[in-house]
Amino acid sequence: MLCNRKWMPDTRPGIQRPKIAEKQQPPSYRAFDDPKLHHSLDPNSIDLALYPQPPAMFSRQVLRTVRAAAPQRAAALRAAVPVRSFAAAATSEVKPPVSVFGVDGTYATALYTAAVKTSSLDPTAAALSNLGALLEKDTKLAAILSAPTLTEADKKAIIEELAKKAGSGNETVKNFLETLAENNRLGLLPGVCDKFATIISAARGEVEVTVTSAQPLDKRTLNRLETAVSKSSYIGQGQKLKVTNSVNPDIVGGLVVEIGDRTIDLSVSARIAKMNKLLTDSL
Repeated sequence: MLCNRKWMPDTRPGIQRPKIAEKQQPPSYRAFDDPKLHHSLDPNSIDLALYPQPPAMFSRQVLRTVRAAAPQRAAALRAAVPVRSFAAAATSEVKPPVSVFGVDGTYATALYTAAVKTSSLDPTAAALSNLGALLEKDTKLAAILSAPTLTEADKKAIIEELAKKAGSGNETVKNFLETLAENNRLGLLPGVCDKFATIISAARGEVEVTVTSAQPLDKRTLNRLETAVSKSSYIGQGQKLKVTNSVNPDIVGGLVVEIGDRTIDLSVSARIAKMNKLLTDSL
């Protein structure tokens, strides 16, 4: 049987074997050493006709340079785009004396910092106090502010009316109301007024004291209670009391005194509940 020798090289004299083409290695390329490159080291912007290597063949130094420059370019783009934000007027150095939470608390904090920066804290506080009292009395107006069908014309008319009711001509309150309208947050205005009042009270060193009774208390009784509470350990030196009387017939009699986040329950209903518990446990 003949042996197939096609796989063996021909070694006969005078026979020249064909040369096998060697694999060409791509030339190394260091873009940062090339004097022809006069622009930024961005692979996508390099002339591929001048440098035929694909971006994947660029050296690691080029890629590191591009990555290092990326955050700076992104920051420049962000700085070039204007952003509508009421809180932009506030500085990072302004810190509210107390933290309030919720979306309405966020807006109240932004308003406080903006008012401090524009030196309009007192008129802004007076305006928000007037708006809070207005919305508490006029429940229909509060419901209108939360309506999702308000048009731009409706919002503009409401802002003009609220600015008049606020009784303040400063631009801080008007800009704030316009921001609420643009973000469809006018319905948060009652909560913003409450949270802003909390921040202002803390800034002025005031401590809110709520005295709940079954019947309204006269001024003399409230003054005696204010004097007694001011001498207690619950009130720090230099703090001012802001006493309000709340009526709740369900407590039957006695008082419920709330000092900041502390509650002292001296009501008749609480005593009755304790007696009922003792009788139930003894049976």
